[in-house]
Amino acid sequence: MDGSIGQRQKVKQGMLTGKFLRNAWYVAAWSEEVVPGKLVARTILGEPVVLYRKADGTAAALEDRCPHRFAPLSIGKLVPGDRIQCAYHGLEIGADGMCAHNPHGAKNIPTRARIAAYPIIEKHLAVWIWMGDKPAVPAKIPDFSVLDGAPALHVMPLDLISVKANYELVVDNLLDVSHTSYLHEGILGNKDTVESETPVELDGDDVIVSRYSPNATPPGMFTPFWPGHPPRIDKFSRTRWMAPCYLTLFTGICAPGAAKETGTGYHGIHMLTPEDEGNTHYFFTAVRWNVMTDDETNKRERDRVAKLRRFAFEEQDGPVIEKQQLVLDKARRPLDPVILSTDVGPVRYKRVLERLLAEEQG
Repeated sequence: MDGSIGQRQKVKQGMLTGKFLRNAWYVAAWSEEVVPGKLVARTILGEPVVLYRKADGTAAALEDRCPHRFAPLSIGKLVPGDRIQCAYHGLEIGADGMCAHNPHGAKNIPTRARIAAYPIIEKHLAVWIWMGDKPAVPAKIPDFSVLDGAPALHVMPLDLISVKANYELVVDNLLDVSHTSYLHEGILGNKDTVESETPVELDGDDVIVSRYSPNATPPGMFTPFWPGHPPRIDKFSRTRWMAPCYLTLFTGICAPGAAKETGTGYHGIHMLTPEDEGNTHYFFTAVRWNVMTDDETNKRERDRVAKLRRFAFEEQDGPVIEKQQLVLDKARRPLDPVILSTDVGPVRYKRVLERLLAEEQG
């Protein structure tokens, strides 16, 4: 590694910016979470948000605090007119963020009785929210079109966990696939996948990290995908980071020396939404490609892969990342992490993210 990369990491002091790109789309919820008649509370970029469905079926998002005494609207209830009635004093707030009814006194509505209403788009099975001060740009929603129209048995359940760490630590983990040979040994990697080619490329602002392990023993995640698979395979992955914190993973196995497309595997979907500087909403699912198994097997595989992936994230990655965060929080001096060859991807995306943050903040 050259000195400039090492110096840049030292400036970062633990590889965290502590800032959010606000003029961007974030996943607020899976679409299936926001059901008619239900209020969904979520903290995003440090701001309390309440989500719900209007009478016409479209989603809405409001600041989750009544403008009167700041009680959370999410503990209130939906009333006719697509309004939320505050549980504390009964003020009714419309989907535009304006108070639409004051049940007290002369029933006058103060001009300041309003809260933020956020732009919402539903796409790729998710509810996306824009919390910036510039006009929302629908074209900036990251491309997760692999989810659109995929057969139900080929799509893993839409999952969500909470990670008690800054979102950048989670991105670091996902963009550095080398850890799978150790932290996920036997599931996603093994001793044969330690030594791998790991080229990194830029596609506009996207950072792509590939990993190729030839002539390896197939990891346990993939073997049921391919009945009668050869004893040795080539394992490959291609991870794309999209600003500010989204990743797609094209991964799988094929016969040694064969074209990747002749094998089988899955597209990993990783959507990270910062709750605040020390916590992250982690939305994830996966879509299998070149499926070689029948529907009955696919039903079993859907459950098996979902459980394995959740175990890998929640029981293996999560505890390590959360302990990293604790170490960083307790550090009494600036930390200067050692940089390895496997860190090129994380270093590259941080450069892009830092530039985007600087541009937004003027």
